[in-house]
Amino acid sequence: MVSQFLDIAPEVQSTLSQGGAVVALESTIITHGMPYPQNVATAREVEAVVRENGAVPATIAIIGGRIKIGLSPEELEWLGTAKDVMKLSRADLPYAVASGRHGATTVAATMICAHLAGIRVFATGGIGGVHQGVEATMDISADLDELARTPVAVICAGAKAILDLPRTLEYLETCGVPVVGYRTDCFPAFWSRTSELPVPLRLDSPEAMADLIRTKEALGLEGGVLVANPVPTAHEIPADEMRTFIDAAVAEAKARGVAGKAVTPFLLFHLFEKTGGRSLATNIALVKNNAALAAQLAASLSQ
Repeated sequence: MVSQFLDIAPEVQSTLSQGGAVVALESTIITHGMPYPQNVATAREVEAVVRENGAVPATIAIIGGRIKIGLSPEELEWLGTAKDVMKLSRADLPYAVASGRHGATTVAATMICAHLAGIRVFATGGIGGVHQGVEATMDISADLDELARTPVAVICAGAKAILDLPRTLEYLETCGVPVVGYRTDCFPAFWSRTSELPVPLRLDSPEAMADLIRTKEALGLEGGVLVANPVPTAHEIPADEMRTFIDAAVAEAKARGVAGKAVTPFLLFHLFEKTGGRSLATNIALVKNNAALAAQLAASLSQ
């Protein structure tokens, strides 16, 4: 039944059929993350990094109600300038498919679509999490519950530092999601390599992470694994410096009454302006770094 909604790119399908390495990539970075043509150029560069590290990239999006697992160069270019593209999470995905809409996939929606296609590894920038002021808003990203239920390994640079990181880690622990620091004992804070929070688990090689994933599957434990991969040192913005920018952005969002799905895009744009574009440059660097590790993990899992 599920296959009737999927359009899997021939290269991706062939690789999956042979038990090869495939890495899922989200599409919100293209439609909601940066302007054209930088968005398309970055998406192509990330796909190239996946290939350079031994795997096949599968950028995921919804086009005309079809779940596309791997975009052609023409589809990727079109998506970079497309209008009226929904930002999809679990709640919106079936609506977009049923109504023939266009949609870009967030972490949660990308995990769902990757799992439907049989892809086990997904590279992103940072996951969503528990928002600041959750006691009043109850604003918690669907990414966290998706990690608890969908068996896809997610490689990220931690959760976005605009979030409540301690509560995000607590929520993941409650949901039983293994949070693994890759060659680090500190939970990375997206633009910054470290936060004040210890990472629950640490592994230092793709092979060790592959063993963890295989063991988790063999034990019949549902859900995914979150791998926190710090941004390269040369590209980070130190946490103390970034905190000043984030506090100002959060205050501005509250003053303007920004809420719901609009919060994250607003904060990211505000940070881009206040850091003189450094936040976006760091974002691009960490996505590429995560894509490389995801490809190495996918290759280890395929062996």
